[in-house]
Amino acid sequence: QVQLVESGGGLVQPGGSLRLSCAASKSILAIADMDWYRQAPGKQRELVAGITSGGNTDYADSVKGRFTIARDNAKNTVYLQMNSLKPEDTAVYYCHTVLAIRGINTDFWGRGTQVTVSS
Repeated sequence: QVQLVESGGGLVQPGGSLRLSCAASKSILAIADMDWYRQAPGKQRELVAGITSGGNTDYADSVKGRFTIARDNAKNTVYLQMNSLKPEDTAVYYCHTVLAIRGINTDFWGRGTQVTVSS
């Protein structure tokens, strides 16, 4: 089993920045695509950013140009740098990956970290 633990959330003013971290319990980053999702109150969970095992990245239109996903395989950690934060970025942010466990694609989620953007 793999555990994902997020950190770095908090309260920030509009226009501010935060960096989220997702630490994996095992050395999976070299082989796994990793994603950040978020869920705001009363809304569905949505994909924010993803990074493949090959290093390709993709972003939701709402965060392009403001958020950057990166990873450090040696530290088994994925990061989400969030700049120019807006109140609508307020949500619980989750780290996610899919791994083949005994031939079955299995989703792994962290418990999430709260990001609140407010003045």
